[in-house]
Amino acid sequence: MFAYPVSRRDFLAGLSASAALAALNSGRLAWGAEPASRPNVILIITDDQGYGDLGFTGNPVIETPNIDALARHSASMTNFYVHPVCAPTRACLMTGRYNYRTRVVDTYMGRAMMEPQETTLAEILRDAGYRTGIFGKWHLGDNYPMRPMDQGFDESLVIRGGGIGQPSDPVGGEGKYTDPMLVDNGKVRSFKGYCTDIYFDRAIAWLERCQQEKKPFFAYIPTNAPHGPFHDVPEELYQHYKSMNLASDQFPQEKGHKLPDKVNQDTLARIFAMVTNIDQNVGRLMAKLKQMNLTENTMVMFMVDNGPNTNRYVAGMKGWKSFVHEGGIHAPFFMHWPETLKAGHQSDRIAAHIDILPTVAEACQVQLPETLNLDGRSILPLLKGQAVDWPDRMIVIQSHRGDVPVKYHHFAARTQRWKLLNASGFGKEKPDGPPQFELYDMIADPLEEHNLAAEKPEIVEPLKQRYEAWFEDVSSTRPDNYDPPRIYIGTEHENPVVLTREDWRHVSGRPWAPDSNGFWLLDARKEALYDIKLLFPSLPQPARLSLDLSGNILTGSAQKGQTEYTFKAVPVVTGNLKLQADIELSGQVQGPHQVYVTCR
Repeated sequence: MFAYPVSRRDFLAGLSASAALAALNSGRLAWGAEPASRPNVILIITDDQGYGDLGFTGNPVIETPNIDALARHSASMTNFYVHPVCAPTRACLMTGRYNYRTRVVDTYMGRAMMEPQETTLAEILRDAGYRTGIFGKWHLGDNYPMRPMDQGFDESLVIRGGGIGQPSDPVGGEGKYTDPMLVDNGKVRSFKGYCTDIYFDRAIAWLERCQQEKKPFFAYIPTNAPHGPFHDVPEELYQHYKSMNLASDQFPQEKGHKLPDKVNQDTLARIFAMVTNIDQNVGRLMAKLKQMNLTENTMVMFMVDNGPNTNRYVAGMKGWKSFVHEGGIHAPFFMHWPETLKAGHQSDRIAAHIDILPTVAEACQVQLPETLNLDGRSILPLLKGQAVDWPDRMIVIQSHRGDVPVKYHHFAARTQRWKLLNASGFGKEKPDGPPQFELYDMIADPLEEHNLAAEKPEIVEPLKQRYEAWFEDVSSTRPDNYDPPRIYIGTEHENPVVLTREDWRHVSGRPWAPDSNGFWLLDARKEALYDIKLLFPSLPQPARLSLDLSGNILTGSAQKGQTEYTFKAVPVVTGNLKLQADIELSGQVQGPHQVYVTCR
């Protein structure tokens, strides 16, 4: 009986060589058949891992035996695309729609909050009778009505914001990957252990409860590893990789774009330790499914959210996180479902994050309402290897900083053969000049080494026109398409409401720097008196404080060493509200670290 190893040592100890060989040669995992029924669903997505941090994608150094084994016994899409940064990818896979339709424009400054009226995969499956749980990183809104528990998840254990170590961390849990403070079904709690282990522990315990209740389940496990910072990683694995030579010449470079001559090997050791820890947890999860006799009819999907967070091995592709070249947006994707899919089958048709929702819905026999207006299409027939009519399509990936998308700015448009892009830079709100188009024949040149834009204007122009039509379409989804959603205050669902720099609208200073400031867009749902508490680092001197509630300005003062101040019994009427708090020190104004808004 073949089972995925929790570690290589445990795998070798628990399985004879002859049994392993027989199982591998069978092309199918004998984990206990179940009667035909709606499948369970598990979606694992890692953060900033990239294409090349896996053994099965050609990395000869990193140790991912469990994920590699899972991939070998799965059906996969070899041309699968995500956004070059995280929140847009997550909005697309949760809704089956391009993120520009969902109000998710960027990864912070209030632009990673998703429109609460969007219909999520969790809502669809919940309404179809599934139990739904998320364990890890949501990054589509930390406050009501945008939290995962508001968007279809029955069970929710998540970090706040886009990563541990950011201003959204709960006070007292700043930067803690080990013994973190997490949001457990809406309440901040302290946990023991390493964050990735905690997510999988909780997911496994939840799966057991679902089985006891005889309910099908959707488990969404979006780890925040190997996202930085890298100060806190599994120590034993870190020491293992630290002892190895991780220089660029240890990785294949015969084809495509070369790796940098010098790399920070300590950072690589830390990242690889985080990835191998994920792999060990995938092994634990698969072992639990085997124990519960659920493997045959459980869909287990694996993917990453964008390219790697450093310039490292990506199988010869160009770029990394934030790039619209292949290294930033080409992702592994496979589905393990022994009851239905043939192990080792591959489809080279282009697909993307927007296809996850319709694919899962079809597999789970859920009829989708026509009003959803999905951009994705089900790739289940391709994963099954069915001979189906599959017209060519264009998948568009576009992401850059700022409030509003700009036509042609940092985009890639991919058809089955061609890819048109303008790599104008993710970090800019506007491009520096006119588009510098690049065109690649992705069949002849999948590593993007030969720009054909000047040679083939007859290909460039129609692709530009199709991109322009796409841009106009996604930009006109709503009359106020790119307005950010508002955070609700004064509801029974969340009180107090914790406002963080993750979701404020930036006004001055460097983003998230101590001297920066911003405001929050709120919707007061109840007319009442509110206590508004400002949290800030220990003051080096006395400070003048002010609170601006849509023109209603209140003032106060704080002494040296003070770390919080509360404006008490502030009258607030229902409706839209803008909240900004200023801390003035020696003529310099900065914003608070966080704000707690409590309805009395």
